[in-house]
Amino acid sequence: MLVKKTKSLCPACKRVLDATIVEEDNKIWLERTCPDHGFIRSLYWSDSRMYHRFQEYETVGTGIDGPVAPGESDTCPQNCGLCSGHHSATLLANIDVTNRCNLNCDFCFANARACGFIYEPTFSDIVGMMKNLRNERPVPPPAVQFSGGEPTMREDLPDLIREAKALGFSQVQIATNGIRLAKDIALVQQLKDAGLSTIYLHFDGISEETNPILATSRKAVDNCAEVGMGVVLVPTVIRGRNDQEVGAIIRYAAANIKVVRGVNFQPVAFTGAASADDVAKERVTIPDLTANIEAQTDGALRQDDFYPIPCVAPFTHLVEEYTGRPQVAFTAHQHCGAATYIFVNGDEIVPVNRMIDVEKFLESVDHMAMTLAKGGSISKYRALLEGVKDIHASLKKGDSGKTGEIWRLIATTLIKQNFDALREFHWNALFIGTMHFMDDYNYDLDRVQRCCIHYATPDGRMIPFCTYNSGPVYREQVWKQYARPLPERQATPSGTEKVATETAVLSSVPPS
Repeated sequence: MLVKKTKSLCPACKRVLDATIVEEDNKIWLERTCPDHGFIRSLYWSDSRMYHRFQEYETVGTGIDGPVAPGESDTCPQNCGLCSGHHSATLLANIDVTNRCNLNCDFCFANARACGFIYEPTFSDIVGMMKNLRNERPVPPPAVQFSGGEPTMREDLPDLIREAKALGFSQVQIATNGIRLAKDIALVQQLKDAGLSTIYLHFDGISEETNPILATSRKAVDNCAEVGMGVVLVPTVIRGRNDQEVGAIIRYAAANIKVVRGVNFQPVAFTGAASADDVAKERVTIPDLTANIEAQTDGALRQDDFYPIPCVAPFTHLVEEYTGRPQVAFTAHQHCGAATYIFVNGDEIVPVNRMIDVEKFLESVDHMAMTLAKGGSISKYRALLEGVKDIHASLKKGDSGKTGEIWRLIATTLIKQNFDALREFHWNALFIGTMHFMDDYNYDLDRVQRCCIHYATPDGRMIPFCTYNSGPVYREQVWKQYARPLPERQATPSGTEKVATETAVLSSVPPS
């Protein structure tokens, strides 16, 4: 059955092709035909019911003012920058600060081992990228993440963080493997003092079979806990390798809730030399992941507890109408990711859905926003009072003792605009989410054009995440354009940089 039409790529030659998304055997497939490589069929979502449920939350944004690239949607993805065919502003900006790394993970889409060169923008280059991002209109992005490579390889990382805060980024993050953080607690303190908000820690499992640097990961978490530096665990999920431990990772996060703020699962994206056989064997879709979470938590966290990212669009609408100012819009494609919150009470985890009728709650917020938008004789105060009454009806009675806490959170943030309550709320709650970044096999231009996670580049462009890493692979182009040779002393006979082995890393860090 035909679900919709879109455009995709040929995984072999990268040609842009007309494509269809079809439903068959309770699965969603992406189909296209290349003149040179024939018919191509790729799994898009492994559960059609969940696909259609998420489709109901579709929200299309309006993009940014004054796009950098003049192209339209019919040139996508060959003219990124952002172009005028892009429908979402930047929610999270990524900046590759180096391609040097002290690990060599086989699945990493940013693996720099075989490059034979260094990509490492100067301090002023990176400041220029951040200024460019903060000039984005109508709303500058609130968050920036320094990535790579391994960002802690840069000695000026604390200075970059301070500069990001000074430029107005309310959230400053780093994506790291944690090796230096495990070895040097003083560095963790330095990063926190500089203004770092969150550490996104690569964390693939809770056994040495799934996570060869498990001792390092645990030590990094312990050091962050001692310093008071918040952590989000980021597992790359691969079928047959670590998908059997997703429930255990959530339990580990819950057991360390004083420092772990969430888990952001990332199903593997097949880049580089991955074959169709690799994809068929190791592909994990969002429904696969959430079904595994339900099974491995014995139903404490269910697949239906997850919602797509644009489900929070009513909040943006409400705040815009209340303040009269444009706000950051969560207009990612509805099939890019999924998320929920769980409360942790000892060994018990309680999803927010057990305390709130989420659909009714979101409808109430949307209705409140529309009431404010109509204006007229209805005052803001009266509109809020009526909306609060509707919201109260969406709160469930339960034995968890958290219903009152949810109500207090809503009252203090929406009515009193006291956002300190969010910190207290998040201290008792754990974010569980997933983003499934695309590769050449499941590439959907409709998703690309609504991406809200963008890479900033030294030449002033902002490039959607999945286009930066797949399809035309802008990462490769940007890195080569600004590359410099490897120092002679670091080069091996194969032309790649020497790295510490995982065994050496493990032996250098005491077990936690």
